[in-house]
Amino acid sequence: MLMLLAACALLARGCAAGYAGKELGALSELHHGVRGRAFAVDSRTLFLQHFHYDGEGPAAYFYVGTSKTPSATGALRLRDERGGAGPLRRYRGEGVTLSLPEGKTLRDVAWFAVWCDEYSINFGSVEIPRNLEYPKPAKVGALRGVHGVSSDPIVVVDAQTLLVPNFSYDGEAPDAKFWVGRGDKPSPQGIRIPDENGKEAPLRKYDRKTVVLTLPGELTVFDIGHFAVWCEAFTVNFGHVPLPRAALANVPPSLKMLGVSPQSKLNCEVLLDELAFEVRWAVAGDSIVLQLVAKLEDGEYMSFGISGHPTKSQMVGGDVAVAWLDKDSLKGYAEDYFLEAKGQCAGAHGSCPDDVIVPGSNSVRMLNAALVNGYSIVTFQRPLRGSDRLDLAVLTNASQPVIWAIGPLNSKTQVSYHQYFTKGDKFIEFGRPPLWNCPMPEGEEEQAPAAHPPQPAAARPAHESSAIIRPNPVPTPKPTAKVKPWDIPGIQCYEPPDGVLYAQMGPTGGKQGYSAITGHVGWGISWYINGLLIPEVTVVRGKKYTFVVEGGTDPDTPARYHPFYITNDPVGGYFHKSDAEKQGIEIYAGVRRTRTGELVPTGVGRLCNWTPDQNGPEADEYPSFGAYQRSLTLICEEGNPGVVTWIPDKNTPDTVYYQCFTHRHLGWKINVVDECDATDAEESRLVESVALPSDLVGQESIQQ
Repeated sequence: MLMLLAACALLARGCAAGYAGKELGALSELHHGVRGRAFAVDSRTLFLQHFHYDGEGPAAYFYVGTSKTPSATGALRLRDERGGAGPLRRYRGEGVTLSLPEGKTLRDVAWFAVWCDEYSINFGSVEIPRNLEYPKPAKVGALRGVHGVSSDPIVVVDAQTLLVPNFSYDGEAPDAKFWVGRGDKPSPQGIRIPDENGKEAPLRKYDRKTVVLTLPGELTVFDIGHFAVWCEAFTVNFGHVPLPRAALANVPPSLKMLGVSPQSKLNCEVLLDELAFEVRWAVAGDSIVLQLVAKLEDGEYMSFGISGHPTKSQMVGGDVAVAWLDKDSLKGYAEDYFLEAKGQCAGAHGSCPDDVIVPGSNSVRMLNAALVNGYSIVTFQRPLRGSDRLDLAVLTNASQPVIWAIGPLNSKTQVSYHQYFTKGDKFIEFGRPPLWNCPMPEGEEEQAPAAHPPQPAAARPAHESSAIIRPNPVPTPKPTAKVKPWDIPGIQCYEPPDGVLYAQMGPTGGKQGYSAITGHVGWGISWYINGLLIPEVTVVRGKKYTFVVEGGTDPDTPARYHPFYITNDPVGGYFHKSDAEKQGIEIYAGVRRTRTGELVPTGVGRLCNWTPDQNGPEADEYPSFGAYQRSLTLICEEGNPGVVTWIPDKNTPDTVYYQCFTHRHLGWKINVVDECDATDAEESRLVESVALPSDLVGQESIQQ
């Protein structure tokens, strides 16, 4: 799994000669020019060095088997180095890397051969010893030192890759670097190592972060005797660990030492070209390692996971990982989410982290994160099988529908309404042979044919340095001015004359709507007052106001249940606040208190939604709210509206808010004045008028 992690996180350049793993011996030279030497790279990987085969056999394949000598009995066919299942092509002294089938190791087989199916002939083979001590990662010591330097035991993943788990450093020194050199202690004669982002700048602060580091050029762990955090300017050792030669004698070679580009061992699919959003993955035993890459704005998340429906891409019921990168601290996050409904997380309902629904049920393990050339890269791991009732299985024997989204995080660093999401059905076969269906990482051959492997590292210029896997460079977008919100007229103190206002639900209106007006991230729905998107409402103290509320009546379906209330809280969502969060919050209308002291919402009525035209333009394409408003249609369910009455008085603050009792950030401001200075009453801007039923009597709301 650590080899997979290194492959997911790093793209190596250059080529270190020599070491190729544990040598098994030369292939017997029997037919069709087969020759070369075989090496065990790790438990499941073979490397053929200088491999030759004339390609003339009628049906030759790579095989391993359990019989004493090569035969068709107990044999397993291997896919070639490109993942292909067809007869072998011609090879002219190439390096070939092969993987055993899932669940098999080199200790399970007795030989490797080039075998002809049609004539049952061995063209060339090598014996694999019983109880083979194949190369594997090695643990060395843990960092301990000054400036808060610490880590768990360091893992030498392969001959050129170090994994430093839970690394900490206070970031206070002026010129700290990752450092290696000869001997068991650091000195000024050492070599600086690029950080996990491929940079040699002084190290920033780390707080228990797992980092993957690559030795530059042809340098290997066999050439050095220690790893350290070293202050180059002041020649001070902040902490180091020896790398004893004996302990590292049987670590795997790195992929670049074998002339293999890591993406040839990975799967990759493009999810959204516009933001270079990609998912990369590799199955590792009973789990899967995934990496999400996208060009995100600060405060945005990317999510990917399994559809809530077995035959199509459906958000509701889905199981996704939500990942993001804090661009200030460069700390990465990956959280397990269950998408119960199309709505923000409220209590334990909506689109919520698994831990919120069932504490301790997070099945996603964060591995690594980096910010490279503006791309957020987050690598994480999850089980193939579901760990609990909130998880869906990842299939490795069939194609299955997936879902994805990109959107802003809200004030609780939870997902909010996403402007980019799966459209149509998207299927992925997670168990397929490695196939890179993405743009080649920077530095590779441009427009390389999909049927051919990436250019081997040995064929590239030796001066190229190590770097994180990254997509093709995207031109830096021109700076854009801050989004100007739509000009939405407020409801003035003199309108409507009868004091009746209608509160209904509707869309947030894209980038020029709710978020631009309020400065907050919404979920994609918000209050409409008298047909206007979150207008500022001005009221007069001593006057009675009646809010006809149509926000839904079913508390068992949180995404369709929005009780209306008036409060001094600019956030809303009183029902799900903690006792500490409720301190200092007052409610002026929309709730009643039971005998037990519980607050129950009264602003509950049938659901009415201002609904956009599904075939019309996106909200951002409308030049004004008026133009957008004309594209909306009010659709109401059966039933009666609710009624909230309110008389602001001398104790009412100058600014209060109309909000949703069960969800955050759906409403906006109410300005409270002592008198209305309008000289003439204009017509009400009421867009949709509904006569208040004669049998519906407004209930006075409590003031708290």
